[in-house]
Amino acid sequence: MDIRLADRMQGRNPSAIREILKQNADISFSAGNPSAETFPAAELAALAAELFENEYAQALQYGITEGYVPLRELTANRMREKHGIGGLDDDILITSGGQQGLDLAAKCLTNEGDTILCETPSFVGALNCFRSYRLRLVGIPMDEAGMDLDQLEQALRREPNVRFIYTIPTFQNPTGITTSLERRKKLLELARKYNVILLEDSPYFELRYDGEPVPALKCLDTTGHVLFVGSYSKLISPGMRIGYVIGHKDLLTKMVVAKQGQDVHTNLFFQILTARYLAQYDLDAHIQKCVQLYRARRDRMIAALERHLDPRVSFTRPDGGIFIWGQLPEGKSGTELAKHAIKRSLAIVPGAPFATDEADNPGFRLNFSVPDLAQIDRGVAILGDAIQEYIGSVETS
Repeated sequence: MDIRLADRMQGRNPSAIREILKQNADISFSAGNPSAETFPAAELAALAAELFENEYAQALQYGITEGYVPLRELTANRMREKHGIGGLDDDILITSGGQQGLDLAAKCLTNEGDTILCETPSFVGALNCFRSYRLRLVGIPMDEAGMDLDQLEQALRREPNVRFIYTIPTFQNPTGITTSLERRKKLLELARKYNVILLEDSPYFELRYDGEPVPALKCLDTTGHVLFVGSYSKLISPGMRIGYVIGHKDLLTKMVVAKQGQDVHTNLFFQILTARYLAQYDLDAHIQKCVQLYRARRDRMIAALERHLDPRVSFTRPDGGIFIWGQLPEGKSGTELAKHAIKRSLAIVPGAPFATDEADNPGFRLNFSVPDLAQIDRGVAILGDAIQEYIGSVETS
């Protein structure tokens, strides 16, 4: 059968990371997953058993699109009281993971051909979402403090129909970089000056291992220019698909309408389960257990990278999150390195999927939340050998 695809899907390919996860590798640094060791399985099992026994009629029924009311209230209160996120003109929408929040933002804020300004490199799931709406992606380079704001302002002046700036300001995916407070303030100034939305994607911000917390962009927002996308995926469980969006109520009203055309409402059983977990258990204490586990793995990976990597290869040292970004010497290919690594049964993600233009580049992403300490030691040693083999083969060719 000759299937006629929509124009918006022409040239769109499966997520490179999802495809890498299908490969048979003894050790994988390619995932973006939290460790299954952090899932509060016993607590969730007890809550689920109680729900099935006493409240299955509600838990298995339809719900309202905005989200289960107790979960909305618990989340909004926690974000406001603990993190200063959410103002008088803001509302909250429960979504099917943070990914749906990004999709609804693009659906409600853009028309085909509009421009989105993104950090480069950036989260492949967001980039592919924006591409599916046939939007122009313009990458803004980053340094250790975040986006280059001079280049950002030049793009705001130059590019037509900029609808929003997409940023992951805290423990960025894929680099692990945290945008400094000074740049956050200037980002907000630019958003106000050019009247564009700042789409703040922040699924990792509570996983901090070193340093002092930096206020979220939404925390600094007094004019409604920031749309905050959060998630319980990295804190409780990704498979439950519980995310949330906090933003101006007028925008969220339209996002509710858009969501009704996608899934009607987020899985109600897991919304109730999450709400009961938040009400009956100590999420902050649970997060600290996650932090202890991930800090040890991050430290182990950084120490191993310092031992095994060619000194010409640089890498980030994130204060939190779950990713480290490596950079080969200029002119080298992260894609080719990934091929050398997988021959040795080590999976890494090359930099190309994270580029706004999808071009090959010297970057590669490593995840430290999933592998255990022994796997980190072995995997980084393999990576070091793969780098030497790849660079050596290029230099002698």
